[in-house]
Amino acid sequence: MRHFFLLLLLSFWFCFSAGAQQMVTGQVQEAQTRKPLVGVAVTGVGTSAGTVTDAEGRFSLEVPVDATAVSVSLLGYKTVVVALPTASQDLLILLSPEVTRLREVVVTGYETRRPLQETAGAIGVLSGRELQRFSETTLVPALNTLPGVRMEERATASYRLSIRGSSLRAPFGVRNVKVYLNEIPLVEANGTIPLNLLDAATIGNVEVIKGPAGSVYGAGTGGTVLLETTRSSESSVMAGGLVGSYGLRRGFAGASVATEKSNLLLRYDRQALDGYREQSAMDRQTVLLSGQFYPTQKQTFSFHALYSDLYYELPGALTREQYEANPRQARQLNKDQNASINLDGLNLGLVHSYQFNDRWSNSTSLFGVFSFLNHPFTNDYERNTNQSFGGRTRTTYRTQLAQLPTRLVFGAEGQRSFVNSRHYQNVKGSAGTLSFDDEVMATQGFVFGQAELELPSQFILTLGGSLNTLHYDLTRVTTGTTGLGSSNSRGFDPQFSPRVGLVKVFWPQFSAHASISAGFSPPTEAEVRPSDGSFNTALQPEQGTNYELGVRGSLWKERLVYDIVGFRLDLKETILIQSTPQDIDVFQNAGATRQQGLEVALGYTLLQAPQQPVSLLRVWTAYTYNHFRFRNYQPNEDDFSGNTLTGTPAHVLTAGLDAESPLGVYLNLTTIYTSDLPLNDANTVYADAYLVFGGKVGFRRTLGQTWHIDLYGGVENATDELYSLGNDLNGFGNRYFQAAPGRNFYSALQLRKSF
Repeated sequence: MRHFFLLLLLSFWFCFSAGAQQMVTGQVQEAQTRKPLVGVAVTGVGTSAGTVTDAEGRFSLEVPVDATAVSVSLLGYKTVVVALPTASQDLLILLSPEVTRLREVVVTGYETRRPLQETAGAIGVLSGRELQRFSETTLVPALNTLPGVRMEERATASYRLSIRGSSLRAPFGVRNVKVYLNEIPLVEANGTIPLNLLDAATIGNVEVIKGPAGSVYGAGTGGTVLLETTRSSESSVMAGGLVGSYGLRRGFAGASVATEKSNLLLRYDRQALDGYREQSAMDRQTVLLSGQFYPTQKQTFSFHALYSDLYYELPGALTREQYEANPRQARQLNKDQNASINLDGLNLGLVHSYQFNDRWSNSTSLFGVFSFLNHPFTNDYERNTNQSFGGRTRTTYRTQLAQLPTRLVFGAEGQRSFVNSRHYQNVKGSAGTLSFDDEVMATQGFVFGQAELELPSQFILTLGGSLNTLHYDLTRVTTGTTGLGSSNSRGFDPQFSPRVGLVKVFWPQFSAHASISAGFSPPTEAEVRPSDGSFNTALQPEQGTNYELGVRGSLWKERLVYDIVGFRLDLKETILIQSTPQDIDVFQNAGATRQQGLEVALGYTLLQAPQQPVSLLRVWTAYTYNHFRFRNYQPNEDDFSGNTLTGTPAHVLTAGLDAESPLGVYLNLTTIYTSDLPLNDANTVYADAYLVFGGKVGFRRTLGQTWHIDLYGGVENATDELYSLGNDLNGFGNRYFQAAPGRNFYSALQLRKSF
């Protein structure tokens, strides 16, 4: 009997032990960006228990008490096995991207934090691997692989970014496009975005939202670009150098420190170039200090400080005869006046994110932008001091409305800018007599709100809108002739920018989306107050309504990935640029334009076999069709209605091939075709179509688990095509052409030591 009771007691103990469970909780984040990962599979090793992470990357899982580890996996990331702690505590699990697999893209655009497959909107994404397909001396070739995006380089480091034709009003820099760097607005006080202050090698991720995104990002009809600087998930030191044709040389050095609770990066880059053309040298130095701190799993602090010291020369546009006779020459006046730009800039940003509970979260950022411009133009000499301060806050609330999962986002962004602009006579590159001295104060801001509802049958509805304000105050401190000052002001009525988006997920590999959005784009300070010293109070904001319909997904076991979007943007009061006989850019409203087109992105993985001699072989293409027309444009006595929109090609086709081997050898080939495009509003002068080809081959390997080497070389414009990548639109005196470099080569070596 005693043995019977003992056996019975042991049986009860084993049954209880077998049924006893423990709760495992935690969060899964991407190793580099520390963003929460959605839909990660978490399973108990040796058990049948499993779950997936929610929209905040969190999970809860019951496993037997004798379980020792969980397996964590997500398509496109390396699977990890994590040992369970002896004491009850939240797990923080970091996943690194799998280098030989296509990963599921999660986007932050429109504040959705959803997979691209579940996002209603045309968004182009460039990861670090796609940015590294090129020499990393510039973002131009990488951004031009996205359909609907055209980045131009009029002169060395003089960039212009166009999303669906948005560069019409930008003689240089970027206008009518919002750009954020690590969630911080990147903009000069005069409304121009200085992309040339960035070093391409410090950018680790790019998202491009095409079309009006005012419902979340405020004023603008051209789109929004979200940039993130590179981050490191491990402690390391790094250095490298590059040399190339036309006196190209660059070097960098950096160090990073990474722990479970923080990571810091300090990096110095310098790039110089003698230039393909006369009067086109460049020298840029940048220092980036960035970091992230994770005191708890609910709280994150991140910051960056980016300092840039930039100098580049302006060769000026050529007539067709000059361009064809000798594309490497500069305009004589530009050489005589030493036309160039000296620009010092500092961008500071601090972001605090807090997850209060499963429903409430907030992210708040503060920023400061400072710059000093010392600029001999052909017609005058400018010295500008710019400073901007501002902040942005975003609060998210998760709930249910009528039993439908709902995500509400509301917030605000504000900025106050000051410009002191002094214009002198240019005496062969030196400041002469003062012409006028202006002080401009700009106050702008907006509030926004957005609701995202998960409807039955896997429909996701997004409703959003923002209310925007802008006001300029101009004080003319003195004029060179009379010494008398004056004051002007210009305010714009509050503008509401709504957006409606709907996406239907038919199955995991296919979805369709549609959206309607409206936006407005007020004149920038540089357009209201051009270089001739006038104050253009008649200039009106652009008003646009955008319609989109698209599909995206994959076929054949995700070997073929596609993203197709059709759009139409109806724009009223379109702002266009004109050049005066004094070579001064002035602006006017053009009535109306209709910009409609098709954007197609395709990628096909021919081979993906990690153990084979060729582990990855992939081809891809991007096609853009633009049917952009003036609808009502009658400047002076002319009637340009029905003409093709200036500076916009009808067809752009980009294609490439990527190959990798287990030994570390890789190959990237890229070709781009651009059809002819009109250079003036009358459509009487066109730039010729062109086809350019380039490639990069390299060896990337980890040696001894701590040393990382990347040795590569490449060629750009391999066929030595004569083309102009950044034309001067409506150039006075028939000066339209800015020749791009001919055939050029580069080679580089990068080393990194991990600890």
